[in-house]
Amino acid sequence: MSDVATAEARALAARARLTGTVEALQSELAPEKLARVALAEVSDGGARAAQASIDAARRNPAAVAGAGAVALAVLNRKRIAGLLRRLRGKP
Repeated sequence: MSDVATAEARALAARARLTGTVEALQSELAPEKLARVALAEVSDGGARAAQASIDAARRNPAAVAGAGAVALAVLNRKRIAGLLRRLRGKP
């Protein structure tokens, strides 16, 4: 085999490898696939965060009850203030 034929064969093999690499990259970087992977990762992360929150709440029920009471008081502060005014006799 001459040097030219050897070089052409090597170039052809390199071109075939490059084409395979480009095709693999195109399939890996397809927008649909990237969106599916991102959605799966976000879903998994959300599920792990929710489970960690539930576990923390089970370990610290008093803290959860306290936080709930504070949240209810903040949301109902006007009603509570009105009730306290009526109890004191002020209009």
